[in-house]
Amino acid sequence: MKKKISDIFAAYDPGLGRARQSAQLRCMRRPVDGDHNIYRPDADYHTSELPLKPAAVLIPLVDRTGGMTVLLTKRAQHLKTHSGQVSFPGGKCEPEDADAMTTALRETEEEVGIAQSHIKILGAMEDYETVTGYVITPVVGIISPDYRLFLDEGEVEEAFELPLDYILNEENHELQSRVWNEQERHYYVLMNDKHHVWGATAAMLVRFAKLVNGTLS
Repeated sequence: MKKKISDIFAAYDPGLGRARQSAQLRCMRRPVDGDHNIYRPDADYHTSELPLKPAAVLIPLVDRTGGMTVLLTKRAQHLKTHSGQVSFPGGKCEPEDADAMTTALRETEEEVGIAQSHIKILGAMEDYETVTGYVITPVVGIISPDYRLFLDEGEVEEAFELPLDYILNEENHELQSRVWNEQERHYYVLMNDKHHVWGATAAMLVRFAKLVNGTLS
């Protein structure tokens, strides 16, 4: 699986072109994929004006002998936004960040303590736009299984791994909906016994799974 995913991204993001995009470029370009085409599939709409707020996350693949996993975090309960939600390590781009890859690696080290030298970047997925006006670049990297966590308790309550096989199984990609502000909104959900992954994080995992499975349209 490790070689398969590496080969896919060598072709999908040659030379790490997407991973090395600057914040200035990304914030002025409207992504094709995002909350806007999941939350309201019946309408072509955007909730935010350009420029968008650039951010990046790491999709960390852990290369375990029993099968690859994806490392995820649960945000601290006291945070003002998205408290308690499952997310990737990552955050907004800082002025000193050269590109999306730099942001994803920096934020991963700050949030969970995994040094950049222990992560091999394979490439990046296409940008994802959220209803809150962020443009998120999902950067994909492989981490050796002997990593050690040092959680920033101000941001992260816990970190855990989900089996990659579970994520790649498209039967686990559930599209749910609820009425919000008198409109029906749709969102992806991946659930297991302990953790509830939904929203933008789930949507990016769904897109990653479709790319690996060869079903991405």
